[in-house]
Amino acid sequence: MSSGNILQGQSSDEIIAASARAVEKSGDKRSGGSGKPTGPMKISAIKAQVKRAGRYSIFVDEKYAFSLSEGALLDQKIYIGQEVTPQQLAAFKDTSALDKAYGLTLAYVARRLRSEWELHDYFRRKAIDEDAGEQILERLRGFGYVSDLKFARSWVDNRRAIKSVSRRRLTMELRQKHVPDEVVRQVLEEDETTDLETLRKLVDKKRGQSRYQDNTKLMQYLARQGYGYDDIKRVLSGNDDFD
Repeated sequence: MSSGNILQGQSSDEIIAASARAVEKSGDKRSGGSGKPTGPMKISAIKAQVKRAGRYSIFVDEKYAFSLSEGALLDQKIYIGQEVTPQQLAAFKDTSALDKAYGLTLAYVARRLRSEWELHDYFRRKAIDEDAGEQILERLRGFGYVSDLKFARSWVDNRRAIKSVSRRRLTMELRQKHVPDEVVRQVLEEDETTDLETLRKLVDKKRGQSRYQDNTKLMQYLARQGYGYDDIKRVLSGNDDFD
């Protein structure tokens, strides 16, 4: 079994140990007994990073060369003692940059769902080039992590859960996230909560605050929240039975 085959189905710790054994058996073919390198470069060490769990530093000829996540390390089948050409090293470094950008993006979407526009904006702010961004997006779409429809549904559900918000305000917020209009319409059609329901709850809440005892101030506030004048009048007048 070759050193490369040892990697298949093994953990990263097993990769490092197996690679070290392979080096001990094969010896340093580059030195030719002289102690001076005469052949291609070699992967000389694979070390787990202390500050970033799940990421590994790869050393070539005893010098740090690049880093990879555990998954990328397994995918690339890199092992200690592996000979690499300058072209292969350059390709590994490109993979490292893409892998790091993917890890950062994954952490970004893990905090909450994002619209596709938000991710493109994130790539711009992080100086991730367009081609790399598209590769990352394609991978995230494949895992179901990126979808404007899922994002919009989640946005509406979360907003409904924390406060009374008008449909007009929800529409504005989703458009600010550059969600396509057809997706906004679909999500709001699926939402069964009416403006009269949320408006009545909001009025009940604001009536308990001294600054909104005045109807004019309260109406102005409600209008800024995106509620229509007729609905506001209807609720404030007490004629708010739901049809």
